Amino acid sequence: MTDASNGPERRTERRPLLERAGLAAVAAVVAVVFAALAVAAWSQGEVFLGVMSGIGALMTLWAGAASLLRSS
Repeated sequence: MTDASNGPERRTERRPLLERAGLAAVAAVVAVVFAALAVAAWSQGEVFLGVMSGIGALMTLWAGAASLLRSS
C-alpha cells in the first residue's frame, strides 16, 4: 500500500491564460492537419483512414478546448 503523500506534488494553481491559449492554438493547427488528411483520404476512397483522421481532428479540438476552458 502506498501513501498518497509520497507521490509527486500536484499542481494546484491555474495555468496562465496565455499558456492555455497557446496550447489551444497548437491543438487547432494539429486538428486542421488531421482534418485535411481526413478529406484527402476520404476523397481517394480510404474510408477507414478518413474516419480515423476525422475522429483524431475532433478529439484534438476537444483537448484544445478543454485546456483553454479548464477552470482549475
